[in-house]
Amino acid sequence: MSAAAEAPGDWLRKRAALSPSAPALFVDRTVVTWADLDARVDGVAAALATRGVAAGDRVAVLLPNGLPLVELVYAVPRAGAVLVPLNTRLAAAELAWQVDDAGARVIIFDDATAPLAAAAASTHGALVHAGDLCAAVRPVGASAPLSGIAPPSLGDVHSIIYTSGTSGRPKGVMLTFGNHLWSALGSALNLGLDPADRLLACLPMFHVGGLAVLLRSAIYGHPAVVHPSFDAQRVNAAIDDGATIVSVVATMLARVIEARGPVPYPPTLRAVLLGGGPAPRPLLEACAARCVPVVQTYGLTEAASQVATLAPADALRKLGSAGKALFPTDIRIDHADGEAAPGEAGEILVRGATVSPGYWNRPEETAEVFRDGWLRTGDLGRVDDEGYLYVLDRRDDLIISGGENVYPAEVEAVLLSHPAVAEAGVYPREDARWGSVPAARVVLRPGMSVASGDLRRFCRERLAAYKVPVEITFASTLPRTPAGKLQRRLLSGP
Repeated sequence: MSAAAEAPGDWLRKRAALSPSAPALFVDRTVVTWADLDARVDGVAAALATRGVAAGDRVAVLLPNGLPLVELVYAVPRAGAVLVPLNTRLAAAELAWQVDDAGARVIIFDDATAPLAAAAASTHGALVHAGDLCAAVRPVGASAPLSGIAPPSLGDVHSIIYTSGTSGRPKGVMLTFGNHLWSALGSALNLGLDPADRLLACLPMFHVGGLAVLLRSAIYGHPAVVHPSFDAQRVNAAIDDGATIVSVVATMLARVIEARGPVPYPPTLRAVLLGGGPAPRPLLEACAARCVPVVQTYGLTEAASQVATLAPADALRKLGSAGKALFPTDIRIDHADGEAAPGEAGEILVRGATVSPGYWNRPEETAEVFRDGWLRTGDLGRVDDEGYLYVLDRRDDLIISGGENVYPAEVEAVLLSHPAVAEAGVYPREDARWGSVPAARVVLRPGMSVASGDLRRFCRERLAAYKVPVEITFASTLPRTPAGKLQRRLLSGP
């Protein structure tokens, strides 16, 4: 076996050797085996090399979920380069900034993303159409001419993923082969592995949550069901067709449950991983009532996806918790006086084998966020006396009103428990007496109505007075990042 086949980071090569005829992908109504995928990736990697891509180069990929993107996720590292998945939902100027920041050698696009790619390549990166690369399929068993490419080590950078930029410019998070591998192993040790597992990839792969699904597929040997984008009806159909593990954020899960109606879910669905921030308690309770196996997770790009995940056995006993730290990670809660006691709120700190070595070309910000062996997440949480993590909010979103802490997610959860409210966002408003007070903006369910005053009375019955929004306004939508995260800092605008 060649050195490349033995490389710890070429999981696809190893998987193709172990189970060549087993299905690797269900994509575009096509079944692709591990051997076929390995051969396709050989061809794409060789095609990248002929276009001048060398070891250490950054390759920007501007593609939706699909077979070409899957091939490139594996082919770019095989060619010795660093994968830079770009968010197809961003504006041209935002993409151009990321391409320039990464110093990408090439930008790979398709027909749908061609205009964005042309604009993003204004200062850096040669344009390459994905069809010109992915047509270079090699026969199974043929070796690609990739001489001189050293096998990757676990400390090598596999990918640079840009944060969603909820505050300031996005930062390129460097994730190593070891980060991704330990993330996959940590999740497997928590959920277990079932030979019948199928992983549903409906999250975009330009985010770490979507990319993690694909990489875990090769590491575990479980096929990935790849959807081009999120569609609630397609998700439900995939679950009925045998998808056993699904990763979504709260807004996606709510749409899936709504689209399902009263039809029960099959017993083959064994885990719905719910990430993307604190989940509204009403949503968790609705899933529990339907026996949907939701396991809430807490993670972030800087830790290669999951940090903590609730074990399925604890889903009802610890409703609202993100679970315990996964095997490769440690969690600590810090406040001004040092490490917090059980039950005390503070900043969530993370350390372990999944944590990024830092931000691309950002030494000062790396030194600020990655300190003393700990990743300072900027998220607020608490750990109970059994070691279960509860995520309260982003530190930047905390409202301090008259010296009291108001966590927007807590207030939003109360608003979301009202039958007329579909979405809710809470944000600070300046106040001469208290310094800052909470205000809210909500989206109502179709065909339903409620007065602002009635919602405030609803909150007063369930919250301390200082947590009740002083004003509640209505909107048709709330501002969210492309990943679906609520952008509270934009709520105070028009």
